[in-house]
Order: sequence, then C-alpha cells, then structure tokens
Amino acid sequence: MLGPVAEPIDADPALFDDALQSSPLPVLVDFWAEWCGPCRMAAPEVKKLAASLAGRALVLKVDTESHPELAARYNVRGIPNFIVLRNGRLVHQHAGLASAQEMQGWLQAAE
Repeated sequence: MLGPVAEPIDADPALFDDALQSSPLPVLVDFWAEWCGPCRMAAPEVKKLAASLAGRALVLKVDTESHPELAARYNVRGIPNFIVLRNGRLVHQHAGLASAQEMQGWLQAAE
C-alpha cells in the first residue's frame, strides 16, 4: 500500500487496479494526453491538489494515448476528464478543466 503521496502518480492498468483495491482514501484520476492543451493547463492544478491532500486522497494520472482501455472503462470521450472513486466505485465524473479547489470539493464529498 502507498503511503502519503504529494505528487500525482502516473498509472498503468496494473498500478491503477492495485491503487483502487488497496487505497482506503478517495482517489482522483486525471485522464489526459500529451497533445491536449487543456490537459497541460490542468496539470498544475492536479499537482497542487496532490500536494495539499497528501495522506487524505490519492491522485492518479492516466495517459489516454498509452492506456485507452482505462479511459474506455469509465466512458471517457473527451479530455481532460476527472473521476473520483471511493472503495473502487465511481462517485463523481467531470469533463473539462477544473481548479484544484473544485477537485478538492469532489474528494471531500466522497469521504
């Protein structure tokens, strides 16, 4: 199991599934791609969120170009796309840019 992590974690399918099964914390997933301008704009907000909620939430990043099967699992059609999972279950999904403050609200609602 992962300890408090203050950085977003790049997740492949194995790490993603392991994190969902083992994390007692709510998990925010940022679906993104290198070519996506809005995704690059969201990255500092995601990083800020991970730092401010270390030990209270887990933040994963999934590159939809490298791992399209993970994006398909959550019906991600546009990026950036954010999901919040609690105990492996989807509790929130948001397509488009969002601030760290908005994301923190989603995670707090999932606690």
